Amino acid sequence: MMKDFELILDRGSEKFTRIKNRALIFEDKYLQKVSGIIDDVKNYGDKALVEYTAEFDGYDIVDTFALDRDDLKVFYDELNSDLKKALIKCREDIESFHKNQCERSFFTKKNDNVLLGQIVNPLHRVGVYAPGGKASYPSTVIMSVVPAKVAGVKEIFLCTPSIKGKINKVVMAAAYIAGVDRVGGAQAIAALAFGTKSIPKVDKIVGPGNIFVSLAKKLVFGIVDIDMIAGPTELIIIADEKGNPSYIASDMIAQAEHDELASVLTFVTTERLAKSIEHELNLQLDNFPRREIAINSLKEFGGIIVVDNIYEAINYVNEIAPEHLELHVESPMDYLNFIHNAGAIFIGLYTPVATGDYMAGPNHTLPTSGTARFFSPLGVYDFIKRTSIIKYNKTALGEEAEYIIKLAKEEGLIGHSNSVKIRLE
Repeated sequence: MMKDFELILDRGSEKFTRIKNRALIFEDKYLQKVSGIIDDVKNYGDKALVEYTAEFDGYDIVDTFALDRDDLKVFYDELNSDLKKALIKCREDIESFHKNQCERSFFTKKNDNVLLGQIVNPLHRVGVYAPGGKASYPSTVIMSVVPAKVAGVKEIFLCTPSIKGKINKVVMAAAYIAGVDRVGGAQAIAALAFGTKSIPKVDKIVGPGNIFVSLAKKLVFGIVDIDMIAGPTELIIIADEKGNPSYIASDMIAQAEHDELASVLTFVTTERLAKSIEHELNLQLDNFPRREIAINSLKEFGGIIVVDNIYEAINYVNEIAPEHLELHVESPMDYLNFIHNAGAIFIGLYTPVATGDYMAGPNHTLPTSGTARFFSPLGVYDFIKRTSIIKYNKTALGEEAEYIIKLAKEEGLIGHSNSVKIRLE
C-alpha cells in the first residue's frame, strides 16, 4: 500500500504544504455552489428544500419530514439495550463535565451610587445539524444537544439527512436521549437561518457536517450565530522514542476512516520510528473494513514527518492548529504550556481520540481547518448570551459628567454630551 504514494514526508515537500493549506483548497472548490443553495432556500423556502433533498439525498419528499418527542421515543424504546446503556452513559458523562461550564448572572457596585452587573440568559431556540452521509454519529447528537440543555435552551430543533428516505434509527434514539424537541429531515442550514414553513428560524446553528455544511454555516453567520467552522476531521500525533508504532498506526487509521478528506500527520523524532509506523499501517490496513476510505485519506492528506525534536513538532502544531492532538512522548505534561493552538489534546499512550469521542466528557465537536487559533470546543458557553446592567443615580452621574462630556465632544457626539447635561441642570 505505502509503495503507491508518499507517507514519510520531507518537511519541504509539496504534499506537506498542501496538507497545511487544505482548508483554502476546499473553500475555493465549493463556496460558489453553497452560496447558490443558500440563496435558493432563502427565496423559495420549502420548495428549494424539496428540490435539494432530491438532488443530494436521493429521494422525493411528499410531506416535510418532522418528528416530535413522542415519535422519537418509539425509536428509543426499540433500541438494543446495550447500545441504549452506552448512549445514556455517554449523555451522563457529557452532562457532568459541561455543568462545570455554567456562567452565572452577577451584580457589583462601582460605589454606593452605581450598580453594575451582567445577566446570563440561554438562547431561546437552537438548530443542531447532525451528519447523515457516509456515516451517522449518534454520539455527535448527544455532544451537540446536551450543552444546550445544560445552558437552559428552551427549544432544540435537530436537522439530519435521511438518505433515500431512510431514517437512521439510532440517531433518532440518541436525539430522544439527548433531549431534542423536534427533528426535521432536510439538509437545512439555510432553512434554520432564515426559517421556512416547516423549519423554524433559530438563534444559533451548531454541529459538524461535510464541507457543504461548514461553508453554509460560514455564509449564514451574522443572520444567526454559529458554533464554529467544523470541516473534515484532522489529527496530529507527536511521538518520541517512547512511542508505540502499533498504537500510533491504529490512531492514524481511526482518524483516516472518517472520510477521504480527513487528515492525519504524525511527527516523530527518529527515522526508525517513522519506518516502524509505516510497517504497522501496512499490517493493520490489510483487512480493514474501511480500508479504501482510510487509504484515500492517507494518500491525499496523511504523512509522517521526522523532526529534530519535540519543540519543532509543537511549532508545526501551533501553525496548523489541529482539531485533535495526541502526545505519545515521555513526560507529556511538560509540553502543555508550549501548545497554544489545538482543539483537544490527548495525553499519553492510553488516551486515543476515541476516549474523547464517546465517554471522557469534554465535547468532541471541535474546531478544524486551523480555526483552533480562535474557536473553542462546543460548550455551554455557546448557548448563552450576556446582557450588561448599568444603573447610576444623580449623584453618580454628576461625579462622572465632566469625563463623559469631554469624551463625547472629542468624538463629535454633541447629543451624547447634552444627554448628560440636561439631567444635571
